[in-house]
Amino acid sequence: MSATARILEHLQRVRQTAPDRWIAACPAHEDRSPSLSVRELDDGRVLLHDFGGCETGDILAALGLQLSDLYDRPLEHTRAPTRSRIPARDLLELVAYECDVAGILLMQIAANQSCSAVAWERLALAAQRVNAARLQIHVR
Repeated sequence: MSATARILEHLQRVRQTAPDRWIAACPAHEDRSPSLSVRELDDGRVLLHDFGGCETGDILAALGLQLSDLYDRPLEHTRAPTRSRIPARDLLELVAYECDVAGILLMQIAANQSCSAVAWERLALAAQRVNAARLQIHVR
């Protein structure tokens, strides 16, 4: 059974509005006028949008389904990477903090002409964290 058929069989007051598009009553709220848009994409994925404001997770829970039920098969991994879910402001804060730590440690190293193992480990950690933040940035 296709993902679309799986979703549609659980809905009420389903009406096709165009090829691969339907509208139905949203099961997550008392829907007097159908407000749930269902759309099947070319790759078999099903998109749900409730004009009444319900979240997809709430709609699926009301149907007794899971997010995986919106797919005929797992998505291919050839797609472009998604954007980071970490806000840019938070990434910049992290980088700024780690740069401050690195600067303080490097000033201590320059002043004393030596460095403890703990200081070297913290400097390495700062470098790792800055690199991890860099990897979160999606460059096109």
